[in-house]
Amino acid sequence: MPKLVLVRHGQSVWNLQNRFTGWVDVPLTEKGKEEAYKAGELLKDIRFSVAYTSDLTRAQETLRIILETIGLLIPVIKDKALNERHYGALQGLNKDRAREKWGKEIVHLWRRSYDIPPPEGESLKDTAARTIPFLERAIMGDILDGRDVLVVAHGNSLRSIVMYLEKLSPEEIIKVEIPTGTPIVYELDENGNVINKEIRELGE
Repeated sequence: MPKLVLVRHGQSVWNLQNRFTGWVDVPLTEKGKEEAYKAGELLKDIRFSVAYTSDLTRAQETLRIILETIGLLIPVIKDKALNERHYGALQGLNKDRAREKWGKEIVHLWRRSYDIPPPEGESLKDTAARTIPFLERAIMGDILDGRDVLVVAHGNSLRSIVMYLEKLSPEEIIKVEIPTGTPIVYELDENGNVINKEIRELGE
């Protein structure tokens, strides 16, 4: 049965600084690079045929380190459909500063609700509207052909994919967190339905 593996990029500089990142192209920290290396070590048993990533450097660099660690040279498809959700007016702001400016409850609503976007930005529903068609059109095509696929992207683009795969409701997905650098391994049947899920912990 084919495997679909999801990995959120390693820690970025703005993750470390507690800032909203969105579509801003920021690099990995040294910890983020180490997380990518550890993810690669945890995935050496899977022979991926193809990999997908976003249009942003932090995801592409994470993928590069993972493939280098595994020792694989495979096709890599980069597409902005897999980008992080656009945080609009919040991008670049420290999250504590944002709470001071707009209020804790409002910022929490923007971050964690399914369909309420921040000013000039995307909600998770908006993110899913570009991520899921790409998943169905491109990624699931490889899965249905029996290929093992690696997707390295972002917290919210991956949450939208998890919601689709696990058939979660909007209420259920808002409780889902995806840690940086931690592989989520799905085994799928011939119709693309999940038959097994495994989270591979990075450890220390």
